[in-house]
Amino acid sequence: MRILIAEDDSILADGLSRSLRHEGYAVDVVSDGSSADSALQLQTFDLLILDLGLPRLNGLSVLRKLRQRGTPLPVLILTASDSIEQRVEGLDLGADDYMSKPFALSELEARVRALVRRHGGVRASVLRHARLAFDLNGRIATIDDSPLELSARETSLLEIFLSRSGRMISKHQLVDLLCEWGEEVTTNAIEVYIHRLRKKIEPAGVHILTVRGLGYCLEAEHRPQPTDAVAAA
Repeated sequence: MRILIAEDDSILADGLSRSLRHEGYAVDVVSDGSSADSALQLQTFDLLILDLGLPRLNGLSVLRKLRQRGTPLPVLILTASDSIEQRVEGLDLGADDYMSKPFALSELEARVRALVRRHGGVRASVLRHARLAFDLNGRIATIDDSPLELSARETSLLEIFLSRSGRMISKHQLVDLLCEWGEEVTTNAIEVYIHRLRKKIEPAGVHILTVRGLGYCLEAEHRPQPTDAVAAA
């Protein structure tokens, strides 16, 4: 999941980005409304955290332009003002949620999870593949209910593959999905992450296949059907 934070308070933006990255999200940060508007036109995001008091282009204008383009991206508004009129205007323009500063990071994290789930429609909170299960809320992987130790990169890769089971994913798509602006992650690094992840999930009967020239595909191990009926005959 990729989140854009549009916040001109560098200390707050840094705190938010660190917190959300710890939760496993890819996070990009801009400090003015014009940059936010440009980013929203160039990149696909899963959530926008939008401060209303942005320089160059205020938050309500960014939101208005976003909705005029017909983009259904969920938007969580942040504001230092507790004005009812401003809150109503933001919601009427298409914001999905609203938080007044100051706020608790734990509450913001909970609202982010709720907005991402809501935007995704009816979606299972646990993804299962063979003997492996992945809890989307807690971002915990298990094999036969035993926790699987994964790094942050491995966890994000696993979520990508499980949510696209049976579909081909190229190395470049994985780089785009995993990395934030300013990060230098090569396709060779992706190969290393996938190699490590493979070793951990193969005991669960889950395999990441390499298709030369195309990319990768997650495929569960096919188990033979029970032969009890044949034996009984």
